[in-house]
Amino acid sequence: MHYQWNWMLFGKGDAEGSLTFFDTLLSGLCFTLVTAALAWIIALLIGTLIGTLRTTSHKAVVQLTGIYLALFRHFPLLIQMFLWYFAMPQLLPAEWGNCVRNLQSTPIIAGIICLAFYTSARIAILVSHGIHYVLKQQPITDKADESSLNHSARFKVLAAALRLIMPLLANEAATSIKNSSVALTTGLLELSAGARNLSEFSFLTLEAIIAATLIYIAVSAIEIATECLTCVDASRFYR
Repeated sequence: MHYQWNWMLFGKGDAEGSLTFFDTLLSGLCFTLVTAALAWIIALLIGTLIGTLRTTSHKAVVQLTGIYLALFRHFPLLIQMFLWYFAMPQLLPAEWGNCVRNLQSTPIIAGIICLAFYTSARIAILVSHGIHYVLKQQPITDKADESSLNHSARFKVLAAALRLIMPLLANEAATSIKNSSVALTTGLLELSAGARNLSEFSFLTLEAIIAATLIYIAVSAIEIATECLTCVDASRFYR
């Protein structure tokens, strides 16, 4: 059967006539970028804290960070999304739970929180590895050096570690954009959901999928370019 391509559909209006199909995709892209950006910022803060604590000499703290990583790193992202969206309101007091469920912004809030904790576990691993690498370049020779590291030099070590893993952090930002598509299961009208709605209204599935794919490729290309620009020779950090 011959498929009738119709790329002009993006200039047509939706069922209500208020937005064109291109506007629908653009709106979905905005939701995707906002969700991913806010989640990545929160994940960077939490992941930096957890990754730093994981390098301490306190066994109890290290074990707690290990539990955190096991919870948010090894559970599938889809299950975590369902838990944050469906289960968490049930654990709140009845009035609070009803308020959360009735909010129109609940899908994007749940998506941001879920992606933030999931990505923070991945960032924590990178931060801890970066700190360990920096410490290997600056070995501790005596107790005086260790005390100095724990007080005056800890932020310098962390800053050097963050600069070292900057390309990997940029890669996590790109991954967060792609992972935001999981939020469509909670009703968030991000890019994938926008393409699905376009397909349902126009019955032109291939055009909708190809358009969304091209947008994802364009965003990924920008992220790859940013990652390449942040790739700096790590040896300069230890001069």
